[in-house]
Amino acid sequence: MLALQRRIMKSLLKVQSLKKYFPVYGGLLSRVIGHVKAVDDVSFEIKEGEILGMVGESGCGKTTVGRMTLRLLEPTAGKVFFEDTDIFTLKGKEMAMIRRKMQIIFQDPYSSLNPRFTVERIIGEALSVHGIAHGNDLRKKIERLMEKVGLSKRYLNRFPHEFSGGQRQRIGIARALALNPKYIVCDEPVSALDVSIQAQIINLLQSLQKEENLSLMFISHDLNVVKHLSQRTAVMYLGKIVEMAPTELLNTKAAHPYTQALLASKPSLDPTDRKRTQPLQGDVPSPLNPPSGCHFHPRCPKVEARCKTEIPRQIEIENGHTVSCHLYV
Repeated sequence: MLALQRRIMKSLLKVQSLKKYFPVYGGLLSRVIGHVKAVDDVSFEIKEGEILGMVGESGCGKTTVGRMTLRLLEPTAGKVFFEDTDIFTLKGKEMAMIRRKMQIIFQDPYSSLNPRFTVERIIGEALSVHGIAHGNDLRKKIERLMEKVGLSKRYLNRFPHEFSGGQRQRIGIARALALNPKYIVCDEPVSALDVSIQAQIINLLQSLQKEENLSLMFISHDLNVVKHLSQRTAVMYLGKIVEMAPTELLNTKAAHPYTQALLASKPSLDPTDRKRTQPLQGDVPSPLNPPSGCHFHPRCPKVEARCKTEIPRQIEIENGHTVSCHLYV
C-alpha cells in the first residue's frame, strides 16, 4: 500500500543533471587555475508531502545541492523544476512568487538570527516584505506561528541572545513556516543542539510536516536521525549521489560500499551488534582534483581495475533502489 501511495504522489521538485563548479583563482593576475566540483551531475526528485534524507561526509556537496534547489546559488549546469517550472529561467516577480513556497532552516541557530531584531520582527519580516499582513493582523499571525512551534507569545519582544539553542531553532522554524511554504530545506537543523533538544526539534518537524503536508530535504550526518525522519534517503560522495533508496531498504540492504561503510560507522546501543563491514579509512579526496573513474575507488575495499578508469552509471537494482557502482553492472 505504501509503495502504491509513493508511485501516485505528484513530484513537487525535480533536479536534472545539476552541477556547481566553484572557480579557484591563483597567480599574480588571479586567473582561474581550476574548479572545485562541489556538485557534479546530480539528479533526483522530491514528491509532495515527502521527506528526502541527504547524507554523506562533510564536503560532499549536500548543502550546495540544497541551496541550489532554492536558487540561493546559481548552477554551473542543470535544471531545477519546482511545480514543473524551471526556477533558473524565472525573473523578478515570477521568482518572488516561487520563493514564497520554498524556505530553509539553517544549521546554526545562533548565527542565522539577526541579533538586533526582536522575535516579532524576525518571524514577521517575510510577511511584511511580501505584503501578506500588516498591523494587528501581522501580530496575530506571528503569535499563531509561535504557538505552532511551541513558543509563548510573551517572547515577542525578546532578542535572540535571550534564548537557548533549541528555542532559537524554533524561531527559525517559525520564520520558515511564515509564508506557508510547500518545500523546506532543513540544513542539518539539529547538529548544533544537545541530544535531548535534538529529539524535540525532530519531533516538531515531523508533526509540522504531517500537519502542513510539507516536502522536506533533510540534510544530516546522523544516519539514525535520517532513518527516523525520512521516507527516502540519498547518499552523496564527492559531489555525486552514489545510492538512493527507500530509507528502510537502504538501512537493511545497502548496495554501495560507501553506504555500507557509513552504516557500519553508525553507533549502536546494542552490545551484541557486531559490525561486519569495517568503517572507512582515510579522508575524502579533494573536489578540486577528484579521482578518475569512480571517485570512491581510492577508499573502496571492493575496488576493481575498471573502477579506476570508468565512471559507473546509475542503475536500478530493484524498485526505487538505484546505485552507481560497477559491482552491479
